[in-house]
Amino acid sequence: MKATIIHGAGDVRVETVPDPQIQDTTDALVRVVSACICGSDLWPYRSMAASEHGQRIGHEFIGVIEDTGSDVSGLTRGDLVVAPFVWSDNTCDFCQEGLQTSCRHGGLWARNGIDGGQGEAVRVPQAQGTLVKLPVSEDSALLPSLLSLSDVFPTGYHCAHTAGVTHSTTVTVIGDGAVGLSAVLSAKRLGAERVILMGRHKDRTDLGIRFGATDVVAERGEEGIEKVRQLTGGGGTHRVLECVGLKDAIETAFGVVRDGGVVSRVGAPQYAEVPMDFGVFLRNFTLTGGVAPARAYIDELLQDVLDGTIEPGLVFDLTVNLDDVSDGYKAMADRTALKVLVRP
Repeated sequence: MKATIIHGAGDVRVETVPDPQIQDTTDALVRVVSACICGSDLWPYRSMAASEHGQRIGHEFIGVIEDTGSDVSGLTRGDLVVAPFVWSDNTCDFCQEGLQTSCRHGGLWARNGIDGGQGEAVRVPQAQGTLVKLPVSEDSALLPSLLSLSDVFPTGYHCAHTAGVTHSTTVTVIGDGAVGLSAVLSAKRLGAERVILMGRHKDRTDLGIRFGATDVVAERGEEGIEKVRQLTGGGGTHRVLECVGLKDAIETAFGVVRDGGVVSRVGAPQYAEVPMDFGVFLRNFTLTGGVAPARAYIDELLQDVLDGTIEPGLVFDLTVNLDDVSDGYKAMADRTALKVLVRP
């Protein structure tokens, strides 16, 4: 079968790899219908050292079950399923606490011999705990929004949820990428009446307004912080959702959060230290967030997608075939695409 292999910075190829096979009784084989490129995939695309053999990549996909191991129940051949970006048994103590990213028997796609999602098929470990059956056909118009449930939308939702967004809180979202826009949509879903989106790409912030942003701040750094404070009477917002992962973004978050508020971060951090000195300590705000346990949120969010209450799939603005996946990476890296959907 064909699969995406990254060999180094800027070097993404589609190569022939062995077809996946059932290896454990808890496995399933899934034929991929739709996959996508994540913003986190761009980190190795920009910086990975050159490798002769390369490595599989991709962790967001929807597909159709082709086969299951003998211990898998509730899933049968022909079922359309969505896979969260971390596989898990969904039964261990961490999973039962809603933290499938720490599953005692789980792991990451495209690691340790596990298939990546950007290919024609995937062996899914712990299939019964990982996969969520979808009540639509594989040609449904809802597929982009359903695909967003694998990672990007639950990540934005995790940011808003851990921040404690409610109808009584004001919110700033930092970042107009797909996760930031998902955080805007999530904050609106949780009842926030004022959502300030910090971003400078008009096509993206326009979508943010459609998702529920009430204000857009294009300025950055101290100028951006001052603009948010002007909009909030000098105090900042109760909740800040940091969806970038760079040090200047977390510094901006600390600058716009209201004293006693909450900063939640889900942008994969590209920095080693958080600037929480005594001055920050005196302001009594909380820093939370982390990697999103997507599996914990899919059941909650699925019905809103199915009935059209929300349409998170609007973040996909470019579709490529698997053979052209390298073009998709370049488009996202060059910011000519927000998020790329890949069809094998």
